[in-house]
Amino acid sequence: MLRLIKYLKPFRLMILLAIGLLFVQAMADLSLPDYMSRIVNVGIQQSGVEDAVPEAIRESQLDKLLLFLDESEGDAVRDAYMLVNAGSPDYARYVEDYPALASEPVYVLRDPGAAESAALNSVLAKGLLVVSTIEQLAADPESAAGLGGEMPFDLSKLPPGMDVFTLLAQLPAAQRSQLQAGIDERFAAMGENMIIQSAIVAVRAEYEALGMDTARLQNRYILRTGALMLLLTFVAAACIIAVGYLSARSAAGVARDLRRALFRKVTHFSNAEFDSFSTASLITRTTNDITQIQMVVVIMIRMVFYSPIIGIGGVIRAGGKGSSMWWIIALAVAALIALIFGVFQIAMPKFKKVQSLIDRLNLVMRENLSGMMVIRAFNNQAFERRRFEGANRDLTDTMLFVSRVIVVMMPVMMLIMNGLMLLIIWVGAHEVAQATMQVGDLMAFMQYALQIVMAFLMLSMLFIILPRASVSADRIADVLETELTITDPERPRSFPTPFAGEITFQNVSFRYPGAEENVLCNLNFTARPGETTAIIGSTGSGKSTLVNLLPRFYDVTGGAILIDGVDIREVAQRELRDKIGFIPQKGVLFSGTIESNLRYADEAATPETLRMAADIAQVVEFIDAKPEGMASEIAQGGANVSGGQKQRLAIARALVKRPPIYIFDDSFSALDFRTDAALRRALKEQTGESTVLIVTQRVSTIRHAEQIVVLDEGEIVGQGTHEDLMAGCETYREIALSQLKREELA
Repeated sequence: MLRLIKYLKPFRLMILLAIGLLFVQAMADLSLPDYMSRIVNVGIQQSGVEDAVPEAIRESQLDKLLLFLDESEGDAVRDAYMLVNAGSPDYARYVEDYPALASEPVYVLRDPGAAESAALNSVLAKGLLVVSTIEQLAADPESAAGLGGEMPFDLSKLPPGMDVFTLLAQLPAAQRSQLQAGIDERFAAMGENMIIQSAIVAVRAEYEALGMDTARLQNRYILRTGALMLLLTFVAAACIIAVGYLSARSAAGVARDLRRALFRKVTHFSNAEFDSFSTASLITRTTNDITQIQMVVVIMIRMVFYSPIIGIGGVIRAGGKGSSMWWIIALAVAALIALIFGVFQIAMPKFKKVQSLIDRLNLVMRENLSGMMVIRAFNNQAFERRRFEGANRDLTDTMLFVSRVIVVMMPVMMLIMNGLMLLIIWVGAHEVAQATMQVGDLMAFMQYALQIVMAFLMLSMLFIILPRASVSADRIADVLETELTITDPERPRSFPTPFAGEITFQNVSFRYPGAEENVLCNLNFTARPGETTAIIGSTGSGKSTLVNLLPRFYDVTGGAILIDGVDIREVAQRELRDKIGFIPQKGVLFSGTIESNLRYADEAATPETLRMAADIAQVVEFIDAKPEGMASEIAQGGANVSGGQKQRLAIARALVKRPPIYIFDDSFSALDFRTDAALRRALKEQTGESTVLIVTQRVSTIRHAEQIVVLDEGEIVGQGTHEDLMAGCETYREIALSQLKREELA
């Protein structure tokens, strides 16, 4: 994958924006369990009272509370509250909120800062809890518990109507200090959170004593917190939609750029590179492999960045809710990692095999479709069916194996997740029973555990897809990083003006890449403008290889080819090929119309030029016979025309270009002798000033050529006119006599 990382650079801004949105989404998702915990703990269990700092408290109750605070704590509490009585300016407003103000003064919170509020929370919680406990003991001395052991007198023996707090206020300083020490020691064992939670009951009781609407307070807290949860949900949903759009756009852009780069690279391949990659493999790499990359880019953007944030954030938040149960999450994560690693080790080799099997299936399918007529002619349908079924079965078996591994993995992951939930409930229930954990915190811990597990599930999906995508990326990179054997020079030369088109082969030798022997050896001849130079020889003598060197489909491995005295390797390929009209042995037509195929050589060609080229190529009669004429449809590859018609249309296309050099690579093989003769006569008139090279095995086609080059096993064994070669070249004479009678050759 790293070999293709540069194709992500144009989309880095979108990817960074997506990562930012994912962070926002993760923070929103991580906040939801915390708010749910607050609704349960504060909204339901604590009736909407958030902490132990009451917003208002009666003067008599505050005086009781101050008895159990030291001097500095008492001063802090007094500074945080202001006294409101009947003479206060805002008395009318406050008496509506706190009806008890009508009977006694009330202290109202001044709105301290966050730091001051946190300090007051601890101080007031302890004081309120002590006051509440003493009031409970005074009301029911038989239930003496909590602070009963620290009291300096027996509450059960107090006279009726005696106020215990009045007695406590009259105690000597030493006894007060002893009582304070006992209080601190007992509360130290409870923990600050439990002290605050217990004190909230006293705050709620104080609100009721003030005449406040506690039900309204509770509903207001629940609705406010619920509204925040809805807002966070909308934010997360908006982020999901935006990230989905950005990830899809980035992935589609990467796929588009890869296809473009792959196509451009392949268009610059020489025949040597095409020999390294089969057509079926190149098609698979351009389609299936790039689709794999596109899919993994989407998943990487949406999951790779989101999963670590949600996983790490979930661990931190879960530790805050239930620090004593961290080992449960660690156990589940360890089990998931072991499972994912095992699946990765099993599936990775199979994923590497899948792409090559797809190549094989495409190859068999392509051969069957293109060679269907041959298969039917030899009645080999059964053999080809078995061959296809074999390739199909190999791919199916491999895919089934991978799918079974994945199918097994998902239930195991669900088992781990459900076991995790059961363990959390079992351990958490004991924590709640021992008053070391609140119910809301237990529910939040479960939610965070689920988020952590889901983060690993998302990563596991990536580990399933990534191996196959990695193989696909390597296959694409192999094509993109292929060193081209034929390239333009850094400082290309230009052909002289005016351009004549004289072709000179100087000691030309050629050897295919990886071959041990030369296919062509020390070829020397000159093809002149206004003349026809024919190349003839037996099958495998190197005729087509020779003409493939001219447009630089291959480069010579020895010697040089000169056109007008310039080595063709010193000229830009585009300029070289602009001078050549190449007609291959197998006429290649493109899907479209007859006109679009002819205009392939020159988009700006006039209708008259197209008509003239078709007339010279002896294809006008065929075109005129069709109702649509030049607008007649041509199927893909020219499947709806005959071999001879295809060759003549290919010749007409080259004639539209009007190049100074023509190369006919056995382009008349599918023509009958009458059409062949008529076409050559018309060509001679049209290409009188051009350099013409004709590769053929028909002696009748080239017997009037100004120069005939005879090849045998890659070497020139004869060169001259037909008469010269009949007299002095045994190889040519054998070819000629095998085709025509001696009388016809005279």
